[in-house]
Amino acid sequence: MNKQAPLTLILGSTGKIGSRVAVELRKLGLPIRTAARSNADVAFDWSRRHCFAHALEGVGRVFLVAPTLRLDFADDVAAFLDEAEAGGVQHVTFLSAYGMEHAPNEVATRSVELDLRQRKVLGHTVLRPAWFMQNFTETFLKPVDGAILVPTGDGTEAFIDAQDIAAVAAITLADPLAHVGEAYSLTGPEALSVADAAAIMSEETGQAIAHVNLDREAWIAGAIEHGMPFEYGAVLRQLTETIASGHGSRPNGTVQKITGTPPRTFRNFAHQNASAWRVSK
Repeated sequence: MNKQAPLTLILGSTGKIGSRVAVELRKLGLPIRTAARSNADVAFDWSRRHCFAHALEGVGRVFLVAPTLRLDFADDVAAFLDEAEAGGVQHVTFLSAYGMEHAPNEVATRSVELDLRQRKVLGHTVLRPAWFMQNFTETFLKPVDGAILVPTGDGTEAFIDAQDIAAVAAITLADPLAHVGEAYSLTGPEALSVADAAAIMSEETGQAIAHVNLDREAWIAGAIEHGMPFEYGAVLRQLTETIASGHGSRPNGTVQKITGTPPRTFRNFAHQNASAWRVSK
């Protein structure tokens, strides 16, 4: 391990991206401190601001993941960044979302981007990834009884593997001066509809998987019924409408430009994860 490099704090270290960023930085021999509500080096909870200083002690760089399933987190993140700045943190890499530069300033994620931009001491890099491929194995795009239920119509998205996002994040944290002030839109190598993805999944599993384009409001109501916060329905509506209207992300060369490696294809992802969808007969 490189003891001379600044310590990097990884928030959300048990999540899809944070856990992979931790692995990538360890591969580079860089010292890290993981932070999450549990199963991490330090306990971290956005609702407990008193824990910020302890998590940031001795830290020089931060991988910042904002609270999930909340729309009101901008003030908590601002308080965290105040603490980080006061404590001598030099750089923050922030996990944002694709197209966030077009969002109104009052949207919390966009507010964090703008907050970082105006800080004079704290360097930053913003990552704006497309929809994760892992949504098909872990969350709302995972098939149920052979069907992917999501109101995206025939619209396409350049789905990106979480590993590619983590690889870019690790590079910005390992060499922040080369990426300071940058905002990177990160995509996979091809734009696919959910039906296209389902067809690939069917081929890789040898079992039929289809996309069912549910009524959007019924889909949102179902998500809320199963525990999604009511106020988050507006986010689900915007995300799916963007895809369905033909305004999803489009492939770009950013991942390869930064990492030197082409982003993973959905076919490769599906091949390696077929067991997650295959139903025993």
